[in-house]
Amino acid sequence: MKLKPKEIELRGSWELVGNSIKADNISVRIENLTSCYLIEISEDESGWKKLYQDPEDKRYWELSYPESEIHGGGAPVLKNLSILEVKEKYQV
Repeated sequence: MKLKPKEIELRGSWELVGNSIKADNISVRIENLTSCYLIEISEDESGWKKLYQDPEDKRYWELSYPESEIHGGGAPVLKNLSILEVKEKYQV
């Protein structure tokens, strides 16, 4: 469940199963990481992006929903951010 050192982005997607939309395995993994492993640090003014930190390697991760044209912003994306990006976006 932990993030691997070489991972820099996890991009979830939704799958149509019959008449229902289902989160793929990557979306489920992102949900598990953000709810059970990563530490929430901050969120942006809109509330659509959240900043997390890995408790082991201290890397920062941004959770976003970049498909604004889809209800709820679409599937989640978890992206590694540099320290400079964190300071610019979140003033942390």
